Amino acid sequence: MTVGPRPDAAWRTRPERPRLAVIGLGYWGPKIARNIQELECGELAAVCDTREASLADVARRYPAARATLSVEDILDDPTIDAVVLATPIGTHYALADAALRADKHVFVEKPLAASSVESGRLMELAAARDLVLMPGHTFLYSPPVLMIRDLIASGELGDIYFVSMSRVNLGLHQSDVSVAWDLGPHDFSILRFWLGETPESISALSRACVIPDMPDVAFINMEFPSQTIAHVELSWLAPSKLRRTTIVGASKMVVYDDTSTEPVRIFDSGVSFPNPESFGEFRLSYRTGDIVSPPVSASEPLRAEMEDFCRAVSTGSTPVSSAALGHEVVRMIESTDLSLARQGARVEVDSDDPSLVATN
Repeated sequence: MTVGPRPDAAWRTRPERPRLAVIGLGYWGPKIARNIQELECGELAAVCDTREASLADVARRYPAARATLSVEDILDDPTIDAVVLATPIGTHYALADAALRADKHVFVEKPLAASSVESGRLMELAAARDLVLMPGHTFLYSPPVLMIRDLIASGELGDIYFVSMSRVNLGLHQSDVSVAWDLGPHDFSILRFWLGETPESISALSRACVIPDMPDVAFINMEFPSQTIAHVELSWLAPSKLRRTTIVGASKMVVYDDTSTEPVRIFDSGVSFPNPESFGEFRLSYRTGDIVSPPVSASEPLRAEMEDFCRAVSTGSTPVSSAALGHEVVRMIESTDLSLARQGARVEVDSDDPSLVATN
């Protein structure tokens, strides 16, 4: 994919307080609308859904926002600066493309598109029109995730040996996408954010236990250029909800549990291989030190994400959840699908795009 040079931004007037419209009012759309309504840096101008009941319910909460059943009403309104798409994955490309061509900045709930070809085209179009294109990877605004990113960047953990992630629950089966497309973007985006690199290869196994040809459990292995390896477990079939990640570094280790009252625990533990005192001696030195549970802010990630989007629209800044990062996440899911189609074979991740350099 080739993204053309960004044009001079001087020709586009950037609104100081952008007016936003939310399209799609299923599970996530109303939450986004609530957060936009509470923002000082943006205004909830309109809400849209093709289902009258869903639209009426949200419209009652925000009477100042225009309610419409028609996407065209939103795109044709010159007073609306940006749209937020909280619609099924299969609609992301067509709606985002139409919104960009209507001169609207676009926020798209994860994943950015249903293929890397589509996400690449959206990036090219947004760059050509000097518009913000932002995927909704909300966990990149989570205080525990940000704290761990800083720990890794500071070198406190040492070289990262491996990361193990589990994201499982009972229920929430999707009818249109596999568990890799539904849950995978969360952990894939977090890994990319933490490590600052795209995996070189991916191998995966899955099974469609309930709905034929729709995998509801997946085990995904990744190898990164830094030699870090990662294992991601995704499932809609588990006896309880689990959101747990272990990061093992050369100096320290971290456990991140999104469901715990102590979401981040830092273990001053490790192992070293001292020089042998005599020929043939093999000895490892294990260290078990303090366990620290640092205080973590209770701020709402979705609010911070919407603030970042408004700031990008107003100033032209690159959001933390950038289009380039979202594009890489789609590549990672595609590589997972390809490995599954090849019965778990190791697949090289195509990441030769020069625009996809580390963004953190």
